[in-house]
Amino acid sequence: MQGQSIVRPVTRQDYEQWLPLWDGYNAFYGRSGETALPGDITAMTWSRFFDAYEPMHALVAESEGKLLGLVHYLYHRTTTAISPNCYLQDLFTTEASRGKGVGRALIEGVYERAQAAASGRVYWLTHETNHTAMKLYDKIGELSGFVVYRKMF
Repeated sequence: MQGQSIVRPVTRQDYEQWLPLWDGYNAFYGRSGETALPGDITAMTWSRFFDAYEPMHALVAESEGKLLGLVHYLYHRTTTAISPNCYLQDLFTTEASRGKGVGRALIEGVYERAQAAASGRVYWLTHETNHTAMKLYDKIGELSGFVVYRKMF
């Protein structure tokens, strides 16, 4: 990483650089090749960032015109507070930018926006094998102790 990175909202002009980051994020979680997300899901995800009626948002980290990482987040209601929760859904940085503060800057960008939106909490999930990311998460968040269950349809 040459210069200092900035965190900013994604723009429509970022698509060509956002897409490889998105593909890298999905590949990290086993969604590539035959198990890749269908193109219509990627297209819908991208379009949601620019739809004022959607609670989904995206930030990117940029340095010298190159995107180094992405973070996607959304707001949702909760039964335990009046203010919305902020769910940090996706976080990914290029391999070359890891360990250089880009992931932290993206998460802090979400923190800033969540506070501005009067959200009472930012939370996220990661896979239990994602030890590298968890080293950062342990510094800037707290492990909730909750276990996630799911049923896929």
